[in-house]
Amino acid sequence: DRLLQVVSPSFDVSVVELGLALCSGATLVLAPDAVAAGGDELAGVLVGLSISVVVLPAALLATVPVWGGVGLRVVGTGGEALSGELVSRWVGVGVRLVNGYGPTESTVAVTLSGGLVSGEVPDIGVPVGNARVFVLDSVLEPVPVGVVGELYVAGSGLARGYVSRPGLTGERFVACPFVLGGGRMYRTGDRVRWSRRGVLEFVGRVDDQVKLRGFRVELGEVEAAVRSFSGVDQAAVLVREDRPGDKRLVA
Repeated sequence: DRLLQVVSPSFDVSVVELGLALCSGATLVLAPDAVAAGGDELAGVLVGLSISVVVLPAALLATVPVWGGVGLRVVGTGGEALSGELVSRWVGVGVRLVNGYGPTESTVAVTLSGGLVSGEVPDIGVPVGNARVFVLDSVLEPVPVGVVGELYVAGSGLARGYVSRPGLTGERFVACPFVLGGGRMYRTGDRVRWSRRGVLEFVGRVDDQVKLRGFRVELGEVEAAVRSFSGVDQAAVLVREDRPGDKRLVA
């Protein structure tokens, strides 16, 4: 395998590329400046350098035409919500697409999917080794399968807190009641749910939940529904009140 080193070593995600290549005996190929432009330039790099494995954020991957996938075997993505259309585009040309999730506070990846399947909701997978995840309600009780809750992360990769910010550290790094002998877990602020397939599905942010006409609405879920339409790559949803008393969801 030939893996393209896209991310600068100043960014923690670069550890993923370094580790994938060097721990498996693959060739690590340093990316030229052209990859930052995305699109045809990045596609030309992938083909010209005979890259077989690459890790790209979803927004950058969306700019690459599928002809740039010639020779690609595996594409890893993460860092932002992944659309079903993007999955179908790359799986359709024979690429194994894998989606990862992980906040900086628990470097680098916390969960990882298997090969995504066209037509299914893109998931963020299951915990990686030495990581634990909990989907909890407002009183830190686990929620049932299919019910949206907040994602908490524990494990050996967890940070100790924020330097010189004890208040914020105490708010985000809380005691973990699910680990014998004590421990901490990180409150991510991300809303997820366990699917019946036993994988995590990303829904949105805690601060993206709004109340409209008595209903609690997850803006992330609405955005995901809008992105499922053909021709829609990105979507943003908010509540507007253009006429007093008439609140509406606008995408």
